[in-house]
Amino acid sequence: MRALRVLPGLEQKPRIPEVSHPADRFGLSAAMTTPFDAAGALDLPRLANHARWCLTNGCTSVTVFGTTGEGASVGTAEREKVLGALSDAGIGGERVVYCVAASSIHEAVLQGRMAAEFDCRNLLLTPPFYFKGVSDDGVFAWFADVLRKLGPSARKIILYNIPSVTQVPLSIDLIDRLKREFPGLIAGVKDSSGNWEYTQRLLAAHGDLAILIGDERYLAEGVRRGGQGAISGLANICPDVLHPLAMDGQGDQRINRLVDEVLKYPVVPAVKALMAHRTRDEAWLTVRAPLVRLPSPEAERLGAFYHDLFTSKAT
Repeated sequence: MRALRVLPGLEQKPRIPEVSHPADRFGLSAAMTTPFDAAGALDLPRLANHARWCLTNGCTSVTVFGTTGEGASVGTAEREKVLGALSDAGIGGERVVYCVAASSIHEAVLQGRMAAEFDCRNLLLTPPFYFKGVSDDGVFAWFADVLRKLGPSARKIILYNIPSVTQVPLSIDLIDRLKREFPGLIAGVKDSSGNWEYTQRLLAAHGDLAILIGDERYLAEGVRRGGQGAISGLANICPDVLHPLAMDGQGDQRINRLVDEVLKYPVVPAVKALMAHRTRDEAWLTVRAPLVRLPSPEAERLGAFYHDLFTSKAT
């Protein structure tokens, strides 16, 4: 894909250090939040600068267009602009995980081909999320059609299990079926179910895959049981704190407390409120409809909680 021109306002920073990816370790990827300007348009310089910050503060990659990034609200042409902005910032595809958020097979294939053209590290593939109560057979048929139509563009697929959003859980048997139908193509599963019993079964049944823990409260324990890291919304805020959890399975009760607090609010606006607090930049509060920004008192309360939590000596 052709890179966009250098964006005005893009900060000049040192070259991002090269990071190797051991075969047995995915590492920590920031489920990157997407900045918008006051009119709701993409803020590409702010996005590129944030991606660089994540990569120089503990993340091995950034994930674009996921749930935290409001990916379902970012159109195809806008997605291409985001990839161009990352390229202009010196961030190549080997540092980018691309999340497909589409219910139509046609749109999912278009997004997957865009990711392949940018040579993204992985394709995070969300199940179709419009129709509810669908069967494993139906979900398998959707995934299979997407992967077959992608052809050579389909590679290093991470299946995305986030039933609280999609209402389409990925069963252990469904994952096994996809592995057998597409040998070597399914690379991992991002489990954002928040269901520790399911996560344990996933690790036991599919330890040959990169199991990535979406709920940071279970991250350290999941890594100790064979998980390979995380695609994490909180990595937008404190990747340096999360890095030992994702890489070495070192627990940190502050993360558990922070997740519990964030879950008291709508999650995406809450993460953006924390971004605004961390950067002292209220532009990060802006979300796209149908989401609404966190009211100022709640944003200030959440920011104060974060400040007290991470400036305390207690861990």
